[in-house]
Amino acid sequence: MKVNTQSVNFNADKKLLAFIQKRMDKLELFYDKVIQSDVYLKVENTSDKENKIFEARVSVPGDSLVVKKQCKSFEEGADMAVSSLERQLIKRKEKLRAHS
Repeated sequence: MKVNTQSVNFNADKKLLAFIQKRMDKLELFYDKVIQSDVYLKVENTSDKENKIFEARVSVPGDSLVVKKQCKSFEEGADMAVSSLERQLIKRKEKLRAHS
């Protein structure tokens, strides 16, 4: 799956991008009709430790799922967002099964 990652106001290193790609690829195990996904990484200028914002938009036929997480690290945000997206995709798949 193609993951478009955009980092706002900083340059994400290759390790982080590879980690995000790997996590997002797991979503295809739950729902195979994912069209594309966009990930936005932002750092808020606050003294708060949880200043990393991980936002993911996953496009599926007829809809798009959006998850936004704020954490201490992008890796933690990616994990939380992906598990949330997994639940949403499973729900969606079950709904589609119920209709057919």
